[in-house]
Amino acid sequence: MPPRTSTIRAAAVAAVLALGTSLLASAPSAGAAEPEPVAVTDHCGDQCADILPPGENGNATLVEILGNKAFGTHPAHSDDQLDRYDGLVAGHTGLTDQKLTDFFNDASFGVAADQVESVTKPREDVTITRDKQSGVPHIEGTTRYGTEFGAGFAAGQDRLWLMDLFRHIGRGELTSFAGGALANQGLEQQFWPQAPYTEADLEAQVERIRTTEGARGEQAMADAQAYVDGINDYREKSKKGRYFPGEYVLTGKIDSITNVGEIQPFGLTDLISIASVVGGQFGGGGGGEVQAAISLLAAQEKYGVEEGTRVWESFRQRDDPEAVLTVHDGTSFPYAGKPDKARGTALPDADSVTPEPLVYDRTGSAGTDKKDPVEAPAELEPAQGMYDDGVIPEGSLPGSGDGAQKRGMSNALLVSGKSTASGNPIAVMGPQTGYFAPQLMMLQELQGPGISARGVSFAGVGMYIQMGRGQDYAWSATSAAQDITDTYAVELCEPDGSAPTKDSTHYRSDGVCTAMEKLERTNSWKPTVADSTAEGSYRMQVWRTDYGLVTDRATVDGKPVAYTSLRTTYRHEADSIIGFQLLNDPEYVTDAASFQEAASHIDYAFNWFYADSRTTAFFNSGMNPVRAAGVDAALPVKAEKAYEWQGYDPAANTTDYTPFAEHPHSSGQDYYISWNNRQADDYSTAAFGFGSVHRADLLDERVSALVEEGGVTRASLTRAMEEAALTDLRGEQLLPELLKVLRSEPVTDPGLNAVIQQLDSWRAAGARREETSSGSHTYTHADAVRIMDAWWPKLVEAEFRPGLGDDLYTAFTASLATDESPAASHGPSGAHSGSAFQYGWWGFADKDLRQVLGQDVQGPLAKTYCGDGDLGACRTALLSTLKEAAAVPAAEVYPADDNCKAGEQWCTDAIIHRPLGGISQKSIHWQNRPTYQQVVEFPSHR
Repeated sequence: MPPRTSTIRAAAVAAVLALGTSLLASAPSAGAAEPEPVAVTDHCGDQCADILPPGENGNATLVEILGNKAFGTHPAHSDDQLDRYDGLVAGHTGLTDQKLTDFFNDASFGVAADQVESVTKPREDVTITRDKQSGVPHIEGTTRYGTEFGAGFAAGQDRLWLMDLFRHIGRGELTSFAGGALANQGLEQQFWPQAPYTEADLEAQVERIRTTEGARGEQAMADAQAYVDGINDYREKSKKGRYFPGEYVLTGKIDSITNVGEIQPFGLTDLISIASVVGGQFGGGGGGEVQAAISLLAAQEKYGVEEGTRVWESFRQRDDPEAVLTVHDGTSFPYAGKPDKARGTALPDADSVTPEPLVYDRTGSAGTDKKDPVEAPAELEPAQGMYDDGVIPEGSLPGSGDGAQKRGMSNALLVSGKSTASGNPIAVMGPQTGYFAPQLMMLQELQGPGISARGVSFAGVGMYIQMGRGQDYAWSATSAAQDITDTYAVELCEPDGSAPTKDSTHYRSDGVCTAMEKLERTNSWKPTVADSTAEGSYRMQVWRTDYGLVTDRATVDGKPVAYTSLRTTYRHEADSIIGFQLLNDPEYVTDAASFQEAASHIDYAFNWFYADSRTTAFFNSGMNPVRAAGVDAALPVKAEKAYEWQGYDPAANTTDYTPFAEHPHSSGQDYYISWNNRQADDYSTAAFGFGSVHRADLLDERVSALVEEGGVTRASLTRAMEEAALTDLRGEQLLPELLKVLRSEPVTDPGLNAVIQQLDSWRAAGARREETSSGSHTYTHADAVRIMDAWWPKLVEAEFRPGLGDDLYTAFTASLATDESPAASHGPSGAHSGSAFQYGWWGFADKDLRQVLGQDVQGPLAKTYCGDGDLGACRTALLSTLKEAAAVPAAEVYPADDNCKAGEQWCTDAIIHRPLGGISQKSIHWQNRPTYQQVVEFPSHR
């Protein structure tokens, strides 16, 4: 097996081997006598808090769904964290440590006797205790098997329907399972091509973990099997007891009267399927090299090869010297940088690229939104058509929907004890994973042999806590998105030696004309009560090669090629289970160094953060491939031995990976922030948009000011996070420069002068998108916000399109959208999704405006674009677009959608928990904030 980023420490290996038979023993019988659970010391006291809206309970019976549709009632614990989460908008200004639990859950271990709501014992060796406040399951097992069985049983209680949805999304079978709504078609067409597998492929992943990861791998698969057993136990009991999720009735799986029908059993391969969705969405990185090549060619066409390349590189910003960094002490971690002289680059011939078709043989409603409602029984009519727009509306999941791009999410703020009031480190951190009802993650506490943690796990892969806290430490992650995906140009051929075409299905691998492997998925659907989409079907088809999955066809130097996408984590989506197992093991994680070792066993591209009572730490995980010398990772590469990843084995999709020391990591820095920004010096970005202005600047400036002042508390760090969460990045970071340009000469138009004053007043007040008072649904500077929302797209186009020209401007916007404000429903995150200001032309505009103003710019754009570099001409362009924007009525800036009337600014921004099941939730105030969030400060350590 090729080397991984690190190896488990020898002492830990010895400990696991010593435990051997006790950990890997067969499942005890339900009636066997069991020892008492071992007492656990909670070193956080009452200083750990967390929140995950809308509520823990994500299952609803048919009666509960119908009640919600008809009367707006909610099942217990399905919405009781929503108001606390929303309340921080108004409550953060007066926040104190004592008031934190007004807005967060108490995340202490265990449940006080007077706070116990229910106790369930699905087996004699495990107890599930739920608390009154939030209904979170506290799972305590006397055996390892029982603990994991309980985790699976609790997952069934809280997320059975959601897990079923996601195993079908991962397998590319969503329409056959939940209905043919156009959004369902789009979703499976978005996800399945990223990780298409046969059943044998999924089984091979299970076997690989079991047989190549030593005792830890065997334990992981034993834990996973116990977890699956627990899910299936609840599945069977809920079916027999008729308290299963009502969505099974509404989608035609079970008859509501006779109870005839089945919820299909879960297996280990379902967990792999779910992991492929989760890992692909939140832990991927790289790709997009074909579009990058197209924009490079457009730049070279306009300016010539040398100058065009210089212009392109200035927009690509691989290693921008002004970019905000997580490791800010100057430590360098070179990776995927621009080579001095690139080798093997395979740029397409002009206008030769065509995307690989995915969908074939459409029948009926395939590709359309045609409806054919069934005649529903009267009692089911309130829920009729609830999935007509899809079980997951298009664009709701990060990276899904038309024009979507890979998105990183989540943020973290950690401060060293040197700058806190208590002398102990403080962390406010969590993942942004969108807003759904129920959430994709679930809160739980796991206590059992070798496991002691509370936090969140993605539903369906919840054997371990994935982000949360242990006995005396806490950890979290943000998406890192470093480049672990490359594009290869495979030369096409015909087995009979005839001339190949772009449509050929054979390619040269190691000099041999080799057949591509065809992967297919055929789906069909009929209308149900939940989804009225008319009957239809289609077939999805993906070609797999030794160099990955075919995404495009083109010619290179006149020869036909297929461009393929090769991701290091393909066929390895579940390998990260080892790292999560280690993070949950209190005997393994004892300090910052052991935490970093554990995190290094997670193959997804994540930034991991750690805090205990003594220090904070950071580690960037991911299967970073060792590339051949001279290969430019930002562009397509020839599929030849000389340019392959080093040590690459296509059979298992393994290669040599960069060692632990080359991954950005740090311990004890004065503070850490992350909001999916660059990690460290010389650690090159995998995409456009990591320049001088990034949303992480909103955190960095606030936290650095707190650190300089000293005396940081949990409340003050939470306030800093929430201030950033309510701030318009453009208003804080770009508006000062825009105003300088506009006011470089007196503004003689009284109307425009008044508009400029409105914008300046908003800026001076903090550029917030915040209500006048709680519940008013009107922003304090509503007109200034409207003007900025209307102005930004116009000003960017006026600033850059004339200089770049139509072709190059269009090519660059295909790689990086110009805007991602909360109201920009056309952006990669879709509408009502909370997360905002990650992708946009903020950094380009910042550098360009400072260049026009004659200010110092490190890593400048190759040319100055606004007004072709003339301040007066730039000012004229900005004034003209500002005048246009000010005249655009709110009804045009904020068009109506399914949830808001035209012109409703607050509503357009508002967060909506997209219903994945039959229960809907109310809209809440916009916040650019983690979905699950921890506030932690440990006063002691083991």
